[in-house]
Amino acid sequence: MRSHEIDYRIYGDDMQFVEVELDPGEVVVAEAGAMMYMEQGVTFEAKMGDGSDPDQGTWGKLKSAAKRGITGEGLFMTHFRNSAPQGKQRVAMAAPYPGKILAVNLAQAGGRLLAQKDAFLCAASGTKLDIAFNRKLGTGIFGGEGFILQSISGDGLAFMHAGGTIIEKHLQGETLRIDTGCIVAFQPQIQYSIERAGNLKSMVFGGEGLFLATLSGTGRVWLQSLPFNRIADRVIANLRHGGSQDEGSLAGGLSSIFSR
Repeated sequence: MRSHEIDYRIYGDDMQFVEVELDPGEVVVAEAGAMMYMEQGVTFEAKMGDGSDPDQGTWGKLKSAAKRGITGEGLFMTHFRNSAPQGKQRVAMAAPYPGKILAVNLAQAGGRLLAQKDAFLCAASGTKLDIAFNRKLGTGIFGGEGFILQSISGDGLAFMHAGGTIIEKHLQGETLRIDTGCIVAFQPQIQYSIERAGNLKSMVFGGEGLFLATLSGTGRVWLQSLPFNRIADRVIANLRHGGSQDEGSLAGGLSSIFSR
């Protein structure tokens, strides 16, 4: 099934949303709860599955929903359709936390990407979403966010969101070592594994975690500067220490150290 050819515009800088323009009958599929606004002619329906296989039966839809549950995503996806008899209609999707929205033409990216399990935002109807387990034992045990990946395939536009700033790297037989949470997506021909973060002292005191992700080969890689888990960890740490108003002072800093 070919993907619908949708148009779009991304608004904002660090708190972005994407507005998708639909011709009559066109559909965009999004994560549940991602919708920001929609025009009068747009109708929506929650469905199990991405709709990429119109002949998929109930059992197939249940398996698709179960896979989404494993990744931590909702069991249902929302399908937005331009049901107006004529004219373009628009629907907007917003990212769930500060960062950037990445638009990728899957046809130009080789037809398939592997992405962090919470990176997908929305895509043209016809895009297939699946899960991809990393089969290496070390990656499975220590990979953290990278153990279960989303497979996004098709020939249309797909939109992903990430924290902070997104940078695209083109590897030419090279190797890149990355914090596991900083990976947004990469082409499937890239080899992905997990390795120790230096010697024992570096692992314990280096502040970079015990393990790093290694991406090697030839292909495209997208990285984010501020993964959501870093934001969450900082907020939780602040709440745990009481969020004292004088934390910025020397006394506040010392009190937070001795209160741990």
